[in-house]
Amino acid sequence: MGVIELNDVTKTYRLGEENFNALDHVSLTIDSGEFVAITGPSGSGKSTLANVISGLDRATSGRVIVNDQELSSLDDHEMSLFRNQTIGFVFQSFNLKSDSTALENVMLPLIFSKMNPHDRKIRALECLNQVDLGNRADHRPSQLSGGQRQRVAIARALATKPKLLVADEPTGNLDSERGKEVLRLLQDLNKNGITLLVITHDESVASRANRIIEVRDGRVSSKAHHS
Repeated sequence: MGVIELNDVTKTYRLGEENFNALDHVSLTIDSGEFVAITGPSGSGKSTLANVISGLDRATSGRVIVNDQELSSLDDHEMSLFRNQTIGFVFQSFNLKSDSTALENVMLPLIFSKMNPHDRKIRALECLNQVDLGNRADHRPSQLSGGQRQRVAIARALATKPKLLVADEPTGNLDSERGKEVLRLLQDLNKNGITLLVITHDESVASRANRIIEVRDGRVSSKAHHS
């Protein structure tokens, strides 16, 4: 059983009088521990695909199974729990709370998971150390560089020990040197067993994946790639 399985998945949006298929009968399997890049032109459906896999969006039809859970059968509360326990998210714009320290940002998803405050702090520090930012725990985002902010965002994504890390253009706001650092970090996490899904239009990012899934007009084609 792959970690992720999509069977005949369609996601339809209504635009004015017309229906628009952002995903058009997509079937694919992503195995546990894979590093997969999702590529395609702007508006091709790549973010929709990632959102449907990670439970941020619901498929219109078809089956989405992630970590043995069929997402269409989950109610909103169960879906929130699924996202909190199974998925770690990393965004292009970091999505950090500007008035909170790095440590407080990393602790956020642990509040939802009902961990007690003492353990939350220990776990958040572990995650910051994992991305080499333990010495910046009390810094706010404005006191950190772009690369450091993205590493805080990765630490936050790791806090709940997710099975799957979904990174949407994780190097999009970084210069090439910081981008390479963030990519190396993601690759190391993948080597340690986390399944990694990266949405990107940057070929140098995609080239590091084991497999590239290309999305065009809501349809996917997959090619193996080993760097």
